Amino acid sequence: MPARYGGFETCVEEVGRRLVERGHDVTVYCRKAGAEPLAAGSHLGMRLVHLPALRRKTLETLSHTALSALHALIDPADVAIVFNSANAPLLPLLRMRRTPTITHVDGLEWKRAKWGRVGSRYYRTAEALAVRWSDALIADAVGIQDYYSDRFRTDTDYIPYGAPVLGEVGADRLAELDLLPHRYHLVVARFEPENHVHLAVEGYLRSSARHPLVVVGSAPYADEYTSRITRLAARNPNVRLLGGVWDQAQLDQLYANALTYIHGHSVGGTNPSLLRAMGAAAATSAFDVRFNREVLGSFGRFFTTAGDLAALCDDAEADPAATVRRGRDQVASLNRYTWDGVTDDYERLALRVVRAGGRERAAARRRAGGSGWKPWKARSVGAAVAATPPESEEVR
Repeated sequence: MPARYGGFETCVEEVGRRLVERGHDVTVYCRKAGAEPLAAGSHLGMRLVHLPALRRKTLETLSHTALSALHALIDPADVAIVFNSANAPLLPLLRMRRTPTITHVDGLEWKRAKWGRVGSRYYRTAEALAVRWSDALIADAVGIQDYYSDRFRTDTDYIPYGAPVLGEVGADRLAELDLLPHRYHLVVARFEPENHVHLAVEGYLRSSARHPLVVVGSAPYADEYTSRITRLAARNPNVRLLGGVWDQAQLDQLYANALTYIHGHSVGGTNPSLLRAMGAAAATSAFDVRFNREVLGSFGRFFTTAGDLAALCDDAEADPAATVRRGRDQVASLNRYTWDGVTDDYERLALRVVRAGGRERAAARRRAGGSGWKPWKARSVGAAVAATPPESEEVR
């Protein structure tokens, strides 16, 4: 906190601040750089506990969550919300204090190429452990719900992210980047193969587009993939790699003034960058997977190949007025993605698992083929949130 990275952090900030406004005590575990082992503070009424982490791709999330769970043994909460099924092997630490636990399972992380065979196997195992050791599971997309139902015969609670509707944000900051409103195409993504940044660049290069392609994002653990994108971009000076954009006002203007937003994410469920683009009224061309069709509906245009995307870029520039109108028309569809509504769902779920006293965990374990746990007495509701940002610095 404040949120800088991506979906989990934005969700924790938006939901946590609203839970505080409703009278709940919220503790958020944050990663801390440097040698100091513990620091505390506050943000928007949330109590922050900063703990260190090992700065390695395969260890950063787990090392931080382990310290967070140990801290929660000393300073327990009434209910814990853990983001990312990769943390499931550490859930027994929370059980030692009989803390009801909700796991936000995220997307299909085992499909990401960066993890390799061992990492993929770990994620598949962690999913099963999350089913066994969580009182409840959150899925942010219907497709993720169906996956857990099909694979584990278990229920999940569907709670998506909120979509901020930006309204009028202006365009004065575009001049700093030598851009004009509705005269560029935009990509905002972590540099990972499953986000198809390379395909966005390849598609643009095959098109006859005259407006530049602006790419926002990076990934500190993806040198080879970043080099691939850099080599592609060097073929046309109209491809502009901006790296991370941490100025939120400027980033909002980039979304709101793009002719099209190109969304290549394919494995992560409902994606906050997609929702932000829709809330900024950016007409979207998305990689054709169920998650993206679920969110965009009839307002999206979809691609699977570079040729598909090239045609979409050309069509957008051939009729820019219709493209801009399509982006504006989609904003009304976002009333199902409000942070107030998302907070309602988190609050109801937290109260439910506390009152259930472990019975939901037992039922989940039976459905997954394990034995149940003994119920425990519920306490009044507070919340501890273990926020596990992605290892790379994805902008929101």
